[in-house]
Amino acid sequence: MQALKNLKVLDLSRYIAGPNCGMILGDQGADVIKVESPGRGEETRLLPPKIGDHAIYPLVFNRNKRAMTLNFRNPEGQKLLRQLIAEADVVIENFRPGTLEKMGCDWETLKALNERLILVRISGYGQTGPWGSKPCFDAIAQAAGGLMEITGEAGRAPMPAGTFIADYVTSLYACIGILSAVEARHSTGRGQLVDLAMLDCTISLLMTAIPEFALMGREMTRGGSRDRYSTPAANFECKDGRWVHINAGSDSLFPRFAAATGLAHLLEDPKFSTNAARMERISEVEAIVSGWTVARDSDAVLATMDEAGVPCARVASMSEIFENEQLRSRGQLMEVDNPAYGKLTMAGIPVRLSDTPGELRHAPPVVGQHTAEVLRDWLQLDDQAVENLRQAEAI
Repeated sequence: MQALKNLKVLDLSRYIAGPNCGMILGDQGADVIKVESPGRGEETRLLPPKIGDHAIYPLVFNRNKRAMTLNFRNPEGQKLLRQLIAEADVVIENFRPGTLEKMGCDWETLKALNERLILVRISGYGQTGPWGSKPCFDAIAQAAGGLMEITGEAGRAPMPAGTFIADYVTSLYACIGILSAVEARHSTGRGQLVDLAMLDCTISLLMTAIPEFALMGREMTRGGSRDRYSTPAANFECKDGRWVHINAGSDSLFPRFAAATGLAHLLEDPKFSTNAARMERISEVEAIVSGWTVARDSDAVLATMDEAGVPCARVASMSEIFENEQLRSRGQLMEVDNPAYGKLTMAGIPVRLSDTPGELRHAPPVVGQHTAEVLRDWLQLDDQAVENLRQAEAI
């Protein structure tokens, strides 16, 4: 048995935040129905990178889902949508605010249709406020939310993170909101609206930046690979041209680092013996550490740090991710079969439950792969009824 096996989820979302939320629920057993436009499917099916004519994006966010098509512009399609919503525990959507209302699916209507419904609305700026109707993507949220300001090298231009961090964290908060609403429903018997804004979720990642400014008037900005509050804790280049990240900044770790690297004399020097003192001369500390790493291959640096119990890792390439024995041992490189792509490797299921573990039940589906099956299972429609909907261009 899986933890969420009784949860029925209608995933109307596109791109990353909504689909990733749905996939997380599907990984834990929920029956997640991926709803797309007939024919081409959602926008990410058209985007690079591609294998032949097939996009990779839909693979990453749609495993453990069944896929159906639905024409939102068609009156019969809108009627069918409301029928499906009436059967759902959870609906996930990330249209621009107001779009669902244009389809006759405002919250008051849906709540009257299904009092147990949990409606998850993901948008750039939320369902309320003066920015509510503005368009937004991940990098826009990173910029508006201050995350871009604190990312990148000191003195250089601000940069977005190397991945869609605003989308990903919003999807995680959406899952928290859903599971909270499910728990509340056990007591009240009623569902509720879950309003997720990418901007709200992004500013939750700012560490101490908000109270620092409020209390001290100090604006956090870019610091490259450096830890903000201890040193040495940064990326360092090695003799073989590889980079390692060493975190030996605390006053408990630095003595181990110093002893292991032949730098124990630094512990006797008041300029370096405490983290507070080292933070006053970060560049000098990093130059000393860099002098040690650049004289050694990364393997030797890693071995020394491991033996000393100092946190350290090589900055991994994708080929090294594929070879990583730790990830392999925990099933975090998952092989799945897909009707369009054949066998493929993707990131595994990170949430590991001892009694009700997540598992792969469905490979990422192609557009509309399960339309008839879903309509039979959720609405008990027979083959003729499904064919009538096809003829009406509702699906």
